[in-house]
Amino acid sequence: MSAPKPAYGGQAVIEGVLIRGKRTLALACRKPDGGIYRYRETISSPLQRSRFARLPLVRGIVVLSESLVYGTRMLMRSADVQTEGLGGEKQSAAGTAGIMTVSVGLALLIFVGIPYATTQLLHDRATATVLNVIEGFIRVGLLLLYIWAISFLPEIRRVFAYHGAEHMTIHAFEHGEALEPARIEPYPTAHPRCGTAFLLLVVVVAVVLFTFMPRTNIVVDLVARLLLVVPVAAISYEILKFGAAHETNPFMRAVVWPGLLLQGITTRRPEPQMIEVAIASLEEALAGDAETEAAA
Repeated sequence: MSAPKPAYGGQAVIEGVLIRGKRTLALACRKPDGGIYRYRETISSPLQRSRFARLPLVRGIVVLSESLVYGTRMLMRSADVQTEGLGGEKQSAAGTAGIMTVSVGLALLIFVGIPYATTQLLHDRATATVLNVIEGFIRVGLLLLYIWAISFLPEIRRVFAYHGAEHMTIHAFEHGEALEPARIEPYPTAHPRCGTAFLLLVVVVAVVLFTFMPRTNIVVDLVARLLLVVPVAAISYEILKFGAAHETNPFMRAVVWPGLLLQGITTRRPEPQMIEVAIASLEEALAGDAETEAAA
C-alpha cells in the first residue's frame, strides 16, 4: 500500500492562490499583463521541531496562528503584484501585524461582542442558558449573513472562484491526477478541509460550549468568551481533521456536510486561467518540498 499524500492546502488571495506544503509556502498570482507571478519560501514551523506542538489540540492552535500570519502576508504580496508594486523588498512586519490585529479585533467585535450585547437586552426575561443559546444562533446567523452579503461583491466573487480552483486542484492532486486543467475541471469546488467549514464548525462548537456558561457581568462574561476562543478553535480543528480523514463514516459525513454546503457560497466554478494559477502554486509547493528533502 502506498503512503498517503501529504495534506497540502491553502487559500485564495487577490487573483491568485496560496498553497502550503510540508516545508514550503507557495504563491501564484495572475499578473496584470496576463503572466503568472510565482513565489515560494521555505517555512520553519514548531510542528517540524517539537513533539509538543504536534499534540492534539495544541497542533490546531499552531496551524491556525501560522495560517493567519502567512495568509495575511501573502495576501499583501498578492495585492502588490496587482499594483505592480513588488520591488523585491520585504513587506513590513509591523504592517502585517497591524492588519492582523485590526482583522481579529473586528471579527471578535462582530461575532462575540454583538451577539452577547444583543442578548443582554433580554437578561431580565430569560435564564442564562436560554440567553446563551440565543447568542449562539445570532452568531451563526451573523456568519451566514456576512458570507452571503460579501458574495455579491465582484472582487470577492473572483476570490471565491480562485478558492474553487484551489480546492479542485488539491482534489486532483490527492487523487493522483496529472496537474492539467482538463484533468482538474471535473472535480468539485468544495473540500472537507476548507477554512469555511472550519469557521462554521468554530461557531457551532462555541454554541455548545457557551450554552452552560453562567452570566455575571459584561466584563467577566466577555473575557471568558474571549479566552474560550482558543480551546474552541483547537477542538474545531481536531473535529475537522478527523472528519476529513474519515469521509466515508456516516456520522463524520454528517458533521462535515454543513461546511461543504456553505462552500456553495464561498467557492465558485473557476475559469481555466484560474485553474492554471492554482496549478502553478501547487507546483511551486511541490518543487520547494522536493528541494528541501533533497538538501536534508
